[in-house]
Amino acid sequence: MSIPATQLRPGMIIKHNNELHSVFSVEHRTPGNLRAFIQAKLRNLRTGAMFEHRFRSPDPIERVVVDDVDMEYLYSDGDDYYFMNTLNFEQTNLTREILGDSVDYLTANLQIKVEFFDGKAVGIELPQTVELTVIQTEPGIKSATASSVSKPAKTETGLVVQVPPFINEGEKIKVDTSDGAYLSRA
Repeated sequence: MSIPATQLRPGMIIKHNNELHSVFSVEHRTPGNLRAFIQAKLRNLRTGAMFEHRFRSPDPIERVVVDDVDMEYLYSDGDDYYFMNTLNFEQTNLTREILGDSVDYLTANLQIKVEFFDGKAVGIELPQTVELTVIQTEPGIKSATASSVSKPAKTETGLVVQVPPFINEGEKIKVDTSDGAYLSRA
């Protein structure tokens, strides 16, 4: 199944140069008056090697069909992340190396899909948005309304998101998992 490069998301499994790769991170860039491109960090599933590749926006990318299993994120222990199959309660663990930037969106009891290829867990598919709690940010401005001004806010997972000035510590916010952008209050 081919998709345009603009639909690449962290955690996807793609075929690039006849090898399977996991998409680690994706960044859409538009340099000045030049054509836009997608800068993706990929990890080879066979060798574990990481590298960056630049795709043109309309480039067709072959997405590998993998078995998706509904699972629930349980907890992390160092660099190991544990997931439970919601049907038979079997547990699977994946390392931070395999998950990449996806770990910034994992909260306890989050329902996700773990991707299996040839019986081996190779990645996860995150929901489009997740709710995260702000644990550290500058104090909110009382009369602030939505504007182009933003401030950094650290979430419970360690992800830093640019938020409007009216967001305070302890509030839940919705974050887009494709680019890590603030969407709204939860």
